[in-house]
Amino acid sequence: MDWLHDMIFQPQSTVQKIVVMIFAMALFVALVALIMWLIGRPRVPTWLVFLGFAGPVLIAVSLGLIYPFIRTVLDSFHQFNSVGQAVGWNGLDNYTSYFSGQGNRRMLINTVLWLFLVPILATGLGLVYATLVDRVRGEKFAKALVFLPMAISMVAAGIAWRYIYYQPAPKGDSQIGLLNFLWSLVGGEPTNWLIKYPQGTFAMIIVMVWIQTGFAMTVLSAAIKAVPDDIVEAARIDGASGWKLFTKITVPSIRTTLVVVVTTVAIAALKSFDVVFTMGSNLPSNDILASAFYNAQSTLNYGKAGAAAVLIFILVIPVIAYNVLQMRKADSYR
Repeated sequence: MDWLHDMIFQPQSTVQKIVVMIFAMALFVALVALIMWLIGRPRVPTWLVFLGFAGPVLIAVSLGLIYPFIRTVLDSFHQFNSVGQAVGWNGLDNYTSYFSGQGNRRMLINTVLWLFLVPILATGLGLVYATLVDRVRGEKFAKALVFLPMAISMVAAGIAWRYIYYQPAPKGDSQIGLLNFLWSLVGGEPTNWLIKYPQGTFAMIIVMVWIQTGFAMTVLSAAIKAVPDDIVEAARIDGASGWKLFTKITVPSIRTTLVVVVTTVAIAALKSFDVVFTMGSNLPSNDILASAFYNAQSTLNYGKAGAAAVLIFILVIPVIAYNVLQMRKADSYR
């Protein structure tokens, strides 16, 4: 039966891959047909119909999410050798290694900065911009300009901004990048901003804010347009205008959407390995937990990689908890 196992799970030739794809599609069609046939049977128990619909999903979730999560947690407590084999129990050593040494402490500080600054700045800028261009002439064009960075991959954005922050000077030319050109106009000395700490971290955070502001602006703009006009008109009759109208009417009315945007951007910031890998110049002072996970995984140190993944998960928990609490609070107001 080894040949059957290899053909299904490790197909080599193109013919074997096509056969496996056809078999999987046929199995899926047969399963759907069986479920639809059972639904039409008058004596089929309800629990069996539920199991038929939910069973494949539960199996897929278990194999795709639950099992890898449990395996990652277990790996985080083990030590691995240079070829990626577990050689013994390691306790909390993989976790404590991220809290020892100046480089690791900087990495944790960078992660916290990404977690707080990116969602706050991106959401704040998106909210202000969505409010300013709401129902003005050229609104669609103005929004398109801010949304364009969302259409660019993070790798491409990182490369583009890297040349803004630093560009190798050919033949002794002192000009190295657009930012340095502007900096030299005010008497500054050209430098590589990405190798300085903490300037390099803030420089990359700006790139992530630039990308995520378009997403925040689009979602919040839709929420602002959904605010009932009679509420706005009543507030204006009562004398509210400008800043007071924004803080007392607009923001409370879109509070739920604000929470969703902040949560989404915060999770994206925790996973922003692309920008750090592209722009960070492989410097430890620019690392975050996501890049530490990649570095450990690439060296087959699955213990430290698992610990980094668990720490990222722990950082996400407060964000999700805040989201749930705000959702419940919003529901209690209705």
